[in-house]
Amino acid sequence: MNQQVLFDYTRQDGAGLSCTAQAWAKTPAPLSTNQKLALKARAAELLKAKNAVLVAHFYVDGDLQDLALETGGCVSDSLEMARFGRDHVASTLVVTGVRFMGESAKILSPEKRVLMPDLDATCSLDLGCPADQFAAFCDAHPDRSVVVYANTSAAVKARADWMVTSSCALEIVSALKAQGKKILWAPDRHQGRYIEDQTGADMLMWAGDCIVHNEFKGLELDLLRLQHPGAMILVHPESPQSVVALADVVGSTSALIKAVVEGTAQEYIVATDNGILHRMRQLAPGKTLIEAPTAGNSATCKSCAHCPWMAMNGLQGLVDCLERGLPAIEIDEGIRVKALGCIERMLDFTAKSKAAAAARLVPGIGAA
Repeated sequence: MNQQVLFDYTRQDGAGLSCTAQAWAKTPAPLSTNQKLALKARAAELLKAKNAVLVAHFYVDGDLQDLALETGGCVSDSLEMARFGRDHVASTLVVTGVRFMGESAKILSPEKRVLMPDLDATCSLDLGCPADQFAAFCDAHPDRSVVVYANTSAAVKARADWMVTSSCALEIVSALKAQGKKILWAPDRHQGRYIEDQTGADMLMWAGDCIVHNEFKGLELDLLRLQHPGAMILVHPESPQSVVALADVVGSTSALIKAVVEGTAQEYIVATDNGILHRMRQLAPGKTLIEAPTAGNSATCKSCAHCPWMAMNGLQGLVDCLERGLPAIEIDEGIRVKALGCIERMLDFTAKSKAAAAARLVPGIGAA
């Protein structure tokens, strides 16, 4: 197996953009049942009036997920959100998730207006891979094919040969390896290591990580499994190697939902953002879902697995966004066209793999 090489970036301190304190400070205040009903009704009215469609990620608040489905929108992973928006007749897309998801939607639908409740809702993987530093890293290794994960900015995608999602990364890297290609991978080091282990590809890694998935603990997960010996362990590949090693299923958000819906076990230990539990419970109401631990018994929170930036999305922010028609995602056209190339290359690849694509489609879930 190839030696993993990490390219380090400087993590910013509490005053910098990568601080989660600002994100937590902007988390919407809890709403009463009547407030939720009123805001959902107003949002639905505005979506119809403005020829807009709501697309929501599995990790955002359950009320937003429900509203998206109730109004003819989409609840899915980042790529399906963008693809759904591209193919929908609406002239305006409202993205509830994090900024790179809004950018992906705009890259695929430049003629449409793409709104988000808060453009400050971002991602540690995106923040941890600045476009200028990444370009320098690529320039230093011109012999490698550049493969980036969806959780990156439009500018980083513009520098890449391929964009991948968790659902197709193994397939694409395996194909590149078969062609004799060496890979430069960014930004998530845990997912990169998993792909390297599975494919045997020669991969040079950027040293990013997700602040949520990086907190899962292998030791604590092993102890939890002893308490629930019949449970299936579901793990996202952005998790540390010690966590992945314990998994019964490693996969994308949609793949993990599929595992719960189609699995024969009664209990499931879920090692990803706990926002996903809302959709899992709806699609598999008879199953027991257990959050994977991010800390030990002495911690104030046994599992605090929720992205602070995803938590910035709320019903009031959605209504404000629709009423104002702001904030909107804007991308330099030169960057957009370059970024589109690496996304279309992935879409073409997955479209040609019809059998694999069909196996990943689950009613009510999307691509797994």
